[in-house]
Amino acid sequence: MSARTLLRGLAAATAAAATLTLSACGAVTPADSGGSEDGSFELASHIQQRIDDGEPMRIKLSYHDPSLAFATPIGAGMEKAGEELGADVALIGPTGGDAAQQVSEIQTLIQQKAVDGLAVSSASSDALKPVIAQAYDAGIPVISFNTDNPDSKQMGFVGQDLKGSGKAQAERLLEELDGTNEGKVVVFSVDTGAGWSHDRFGGFKEGLDGSGLEIVGPVNVGNEPSAAYNTVESTMSGQSGVVAVAGLDCCSTTAAAKWVAQSGDAGDIAMGGFDLLTRTAEYIDEGVLDFTISQNPTEQGYQAVKVLHDFLTEGTEIEGMDTGAQFITQDNLDEATVED
Repeated sequence: MSARTLLRGLAAATAAAATLTLSACGAVTPADSGGSEDGSFELASHIQQRIDDGEPMRIKLSYHDPSLAFATPIGAGMEKAGEELGADVALIGPTGGDAAQQVSEIQTLIQQKAVDGLAVSSASSDALKPVIAQAYDAGIPVISFNTDNPDSKQMGFVGQDLKGSGKAQAERLLEELDGTNEGKVVVFSVDTGAGWSHDRFGGFKEGLDGSGLEIVGPVNVGNEPSAAYNTVESTMSGQSGVVAVAGLDCCSTTAAAKWVAQSGDAGDIAMGGFDLLTRTAEYIDEGVLDFTISQNPTEQGYQAVKVLHDFLTEGTEIEGMDTGAQFITQDNLDEATVED
């Protein structure tokens, strides 16, 4: 992963991250109940009062499963932004990725008027759309981060182009296969029902379209490491003619790489994954994993806080950021930053 660049102005871009402008919907003015009759955004009066009184902004990042290793660097970026900006920040969310729990937690924040800015990484895009709308209509500025909800009332998105990253993963696997046009590609995910997984797999399928390769999966492995490995093992035992394996996230990548390493077929099976945990880096160094794709989670946490804080305190138009898809291989592993 490239060195983190903490942007002070969201109009800037780095080699690993290009900015995408997603405008806030309408003018921002104080209101008792939030949304106006014409659907434009109006800041809740109690939030405006906190701004006028110079109170620190209470910004919550609702992550779909804080128990995942990927949440650690997100939290680090969030904390750094909170310290720099003087914001009261917190990473919340349901352990295990339960969408109903995530919705309930956010609804409580809205009802108790306990949040001034909200960033949501959805356990389920469909399940979270209504509560994103509730926050917006209540006059709470709300964005998505890490996982996009483009058909919701989000006011911006900070994270990776999920479909684009999935397509890039598939295209890189084709390069690793060097012209192979037959055989199976087995795909794993910690949560095949999640919106982020669906989007990334959609891009992956597009990237392999016309290659002649057969896609198996995505196979759901869950979040628990031992159970994930057992699922990979049982899946692979029933397959023949496998030429490539792909993980759509941090933890299905390490589970699948463990199987490839123990199978003794690392030299014959191309493998690509996502994120750069310590074990992921070791599998790359050992030649088990050909590449992984970093999405800069520290920057996601930092920018999710910053775009909301700047909107609230300075009236800065909300912008989103594509944190990019950088390939990590043996060639640049020494320069990369581990994400756990």
